[in-house]
Amino acid sequence: MKILITGGMGFIGSNLIDSLLQENHKIIVLTKSYSKKKNISHIHDKIKVEKLDITNQRKLSAVISRHKPDTIIHLAGITSHSKSFEKPFDDIDQNAKSTLFILEKLRQMNHKCRFILGSSFIVVGSPNKLPVDEKTPCWPTTIYGTNRLASEHYCKIYHEVYGLDTVIFRITNSFGPREQVIPTKNAVNFLIHQAFKGNKLTIYKKGKFFRDLIYISDVISGIKTIMSKGKSGDLYWISSGKKTWFYQLGELLEQLTGSKVKFVKTPKYTKKVDVGNFIVNNSKLKSLGWKPKVNLNEGVKETLEHFESHKIN
Repeated sequence: MKILITGGMGFIGSNLIDSLLQENHKIIVLTKSYSKKKNISHIHDKIKVEKLDITNQRKLSAVISRHKPDTIIHLAGITSHSKSFEKPFDDIDQNAKSTLFILEKLRQMNHKCRFILGSSFIVVGSPNKLPVDEKTPCWPTTIYGTNRLASEHYCKIYHEVYGLDTVIFRITNSFGPREQVIPTKNAVNFLIHQAFKGNKLTIYKKGKFFRDLIYISDVISGIKTIMSKGKSGDLYWISSGKKTWFYQLGELLEQLTGSKVKFVKTPKYTKKVDVGNFIVNNSKLKSLGWKPKVNLNEGVKETLEHFESHKIN
């Protein structure tokens, strides 16, 4: 199968490519820059890489026309909610218009292609009821979340109106090797990396809030299950389905690294956009035969080992 992956050098994309190559798929990666080339350095000769900003519609159109992929997995975009407030129109271009353009391109081509959109738990906002599932109402608290949700609706509309084969997945808080270690990108990976370096671990609200954390290998198996078995037009959550209180995460990191937790006051900005406690009912994806296999302890240990073996300071 010929698979085109936007944002393929990133955290999820590079791990996904590793797994897909084991099944002899032909992979085309679209990337805005080579800043994350280390993520694919070990497989660079086995894939096709094209440098392309997904907001450049002329070039994006040409690439899709030339390759005529069987599947497009759309992972590219700005994933920082804080940056979405700093540059809101860039966020629209990267996260909403890019999705709409690819869908319209596929419609115009009349080319049979499965379009898979990667989305985020952030589209829900602060849920009124837990656990969250595919029918939970969405009221995003950020511009980023709003544009991701718009992209989801574009997929549903193009499926319903034009019959395009679209599938959406949403991921809860994922973590693991190759994710960036900056606080505005992924708080969980940042905390693990701070612990690895022996720094103080700053956690809000005395750690008395919980999230649904999922390790990267379970995310990848979830995406592959959706790719092969997901029902066209549907949405699926990829999550562990388990609560992790952040004070428990802090205690685990203290035990594994000797670092110490420091509880700090929640910034005003965070209070305004925070989704609060979050856990997902993942039974819909499980009904396709998938299940998460890596628990929190194992995932954190593997992430720490990755930092050690790759000397990531």
